[in-house]
Amino acid sequence: MNEVLKAIKERRSIRKYKKEIPTDEEIRTIVDAGLQAPSGKNMQAGIVLVVKDPEIREMFVRANRRIGGFSEDVDPFYGAPVLLVVLEPKGGRNSKYDGALMMENMMLAAYSIGLGSIWINRAFEEFEEEEFQELLRKHGIEKDYEGVGHCAIGYIDGDLPAAPPIRDDRVFYID
Repeated sequence: MNEVLKAIKERRSIRKYKKEIPTDEEIRTIVDAGLQAPSGKNMQAGIVLVVKDPEIREMFVRANRRIGGFSEDVDPFYGAPVLLVVLEPKGGRNSKYDGALMMENMMLAAYSIGLGSIWINRAFEEFEEEEFQELLRKHGIEKDYEGVGHCAIGYIDGDLPAAPPIRDDRVFYID
């Protein structure tokens, strides 16, 4: 089977990670795949925050936990040591679509190099808050961005989950 189709069929959301941080080369490979994603009018407006710092990661955990209504003992990122946060220009016509393509490319890339990933929501709400806007400014990001999603990545702790059955009532041919 073609390697791209194989990755699409076999990639799964991972909910348990080892503490070990992926190498910089592995992270760059995944981020580069995100940057290669198509974008409306080839604007390439989306950016990726690579969060490896445990304190900054914890800032995301606290906010995501609060926004999601999770208890204090929940890690919304399932222990993944690295967060790749996709942001798009606020109010952009294609922002959420372009960002979603970046996310999917990164998740497929992670799988293809032996890492696990999971898309975690609530980035939009996080980046509506001053604390996260300040984080952007602190790192020299001055444009007005909104969050699309978190691609949490790391080494899988355990087996790859089995694929669920694909519903057969989702395609309609109009001949």
